[in-house]
Amino acid sequence: MLISMNDILQPTREHRFAIGAFNVADSCFIRAVVEEAEATRTPAIISIHPSEHDFVTDAFFAYVRERTLKSPMPFVLHLDHGASIEHVQRAIQCGFTSVMIDGSLLPYEENVALTREVVRLAHAVGVSVEGELGTIGQTGNSVEGGVSKVTYTDPAQAQDFVTRTGVDTLAVAIGTAHGIYPKDVKPALQMHILRDICQRVSIPLVLHGGSSNPDAEIAEAVTLGVGKINISSDMKFAYFQKAREILSRESWWDPNVIYPEPILAAREVIRNKMALFGSLGKASLY
Repeated sequence: MLISMNDILQPTREHRFAIGAFNVADSCFIRAVVEEAEATRTPAIISIHPSEHDFVTDAFFAYVRERTLKSPMPFVLHLDHGASIEHVQRAIQCGFTSVMIDGSLLPYEENVALTREVVRLAHAVGVSVEGELGTIGQTGNSVEGGVSKVTYTDPAQAQDFVTRTGVDTLAVAIGTAHGIYPKDVKPALQMHILRDICQRVSIPLVLHGGSSNPDAEIAEAVTLGVGKINISSDMKFAYFQKAREILSRESWWDPNVIYPEPILAAREVIRNKMALFGSLGKASLY
């Protein structure tokens, strides 16, 4: 089944779990997410960045919707890091059930105004909206970008932002970064900021840059009120590492011979993240 972000995140705080939002880039990643969700009876969010949307084209989402609508598991089709109203409108026209508008690099009042307008447009057609306050770091190896110096989310501003915009979920900056961290970088999340935000707002919070962060900190974030955690690089790294391994030793060119093992490698990462987030088997709540 294909549902809104509001509906899929509704039980997360009460039951203390989060749902993985997995950035897909083609039909193989769709298969990895959907098949693992079905095998483990786990809710999942299928997330698409605008650059990935450009790559797969609008017609791709007829397949995605067909696959998820006929599944007994709950799914959301979500636009990740939409940068404009045009990005949002395109996603809604393609049948997305949730959109993110990322105005985090704008001056605060401009972010509020843009997010509020997207909320007005999206809510009119039953689509959920995620906003962002503060900036996510970047490791230099992700198409999702980010900034070299993180601006942490101000808890009081987060409360004001949620009240004035009406967003359904809020992405917060507590020290995560998009991409795979270099070996000499050890991320440390600012959990005191997250605790303060969680005490001030009641909507589910979102962590971007969820790959490669310490499991203990991610697990703690879930207990505090994070309901959605974005995963992209870990899953894609495993997939393409396996693909490179196969192509380095074989001269095959048939996709049905090359891709099954990479899909399984991605599924293993997806399953491990679902377990870490506490969402395995939670489809019974819907």
